[in-house]
Amino acid sequence: MEQENKLFQEVNEGYTMHDAIEEAKRCLNCKVPQCKKGCPISHDIPNWIHELSMGNLGNAMDIINSKSNLPAVCGRVCPHEKQCEGHCVLNKKGKGIRVGKLERFIADFDGDMGLIREKLLPKTRGKVAVIGSGPAGLTIAGDLARQGFNVEIFEMEQEPGGVLMFGIPEYRLPKDIVRREIKKTEELGVVFHCNTTVGKDGLNVDKLFEMGFDAIFMGTGTGKPKKLDIPGCNLEGVRQAIWFLRRVSLYNEGNLSRDEVVVKEGNKVFVIGCGNTAMDAARTAVRMGASDVQVVYHRTINDMSALRSEYDEAVEEGVKFNWDSSIVEIHDDNGTLNEVVIETKAGERRTEKADLVIMAVGSAPASRIVSTTTGIDVDDRGYVLTREKPYGMTTRKGVFAGGDVVNRPSTVVLAMHDAKQVAEGIAQYVDAIKLLEAINMDDELKKTGDNK
Repeated sequence: MEQENKLFQEVNEGYTMHDAIEEAKRCLNCKVPQCKKGCPISHDIPNWIHELSMGNLGNAMDIINSKSNLPAVCGRVCPHEKQCEGHCVLNKKGKGIRVGKLERFIADFDGDMGLIREKLLPKTRGKVAVIGSGPAGLTIAGDLARQGFNVEIFEMEQEPGGVLMFGIPEYRLPKDIVRREIKKTEELGVVFHCNTTVGKDGLNVDKLFEMGFDAIFMGTGTGKPKKLDIPGCNLEGVRQAIWFLRRVSLYNEGNLSRDEVVVKEGNKVFVIGCGNTAMDAARTAVRMGASDVQVVYHRTINDMSALRSEYDEAVEEGVKFNWDSSIVEIHDDNGTLNEVVIETKAGERRTEKADLVIMAVGSAPASRIVSTTTGIDVDDRGYVLTREKPYGMTTRKGVFAGGDVVNRPSTVVLAMHDAKQVAEGIAQYVDAIKLLEAINMDDELKKTGDNK
């Protein structure tokens, strides 16, 4: 266990104070910052980097907090090479600013030092329920709490964090970092209800409204993995990447025994798919002792959705890649998976020994919440339909949705971007209904007075 824990230690190291300030000094503080344009949540990147370059870490943190509720997370797992860093003008000289590492440094310093938090507004503006505590739910909760809303989060797992806690491996995102960011959300006055599943045991959307919530946000993600129709795909040795990563996370936290994790020492593992989840699954299988891990992808390296840096690190760790290839059959020996048949685009077939096949081909929304209430429409694939005004509201008044459940984001920061817009929609909606309630109350009082 101790040896495996070392293998799951964070891969990329952070900056020292000296290195962070030296890196910050390189920023040109452009008048039209392309890095900001490349950021989905429009971070004021040059401003907080400038504050850091002068050693003003409190000011830098204040600027970051105005846009992001999860800077220590985003600093680690955002696809910076495609976003802020990819747009930096210094990239032309191959010396782009390491925005992600700088954001991580400031957030970690803030967390380690326990800097004084911002002043909070009294919670008098309205009451909002948030279902799910992944990136979208935490962003909604943080934004609305800062604006004077009373927010409560309902989470089905034993602790909050969603995909941050159970879907991203420890070596990319240490769980203590996630817990620290969640603690900051709690300090904003947000209340968490864990081990609480909405859509089960009598707790549904209708019940939440009865409990006095003015609006409800669904940020439940896509918990229902997609499957490929391959002969043998129902064998016990075929597992979903999301399921596998969650079990490894539980094992690393001491909540599962080693024999409950499907990858055994010396196993030969095949991963279907080539997104970041596939990379996470492959690299995690290596850490769990698999002797041979191969990714099978039906297209080319140029078509993969995984970050190039994730691919490079996987190769460095020994993961092999089969391009323009598909697993077309999965064989067993008396019910135990033992072989896969791989076919190339050219039609060539080969059979290889295998102990486990992990599918990382995407997921779809579960219907638990929608099916236990009325008025929330979904499309033919099960994704929740929402409107533009107020942004994010479903076909049921007062119920909002965002994140993967509406099929918009695909990364943590994109989920946050979408959630920020939904938070504005919720605030507008609650303010409007409160105003109408006040007007109606005034009218009733006038009528009562006139009748006297």
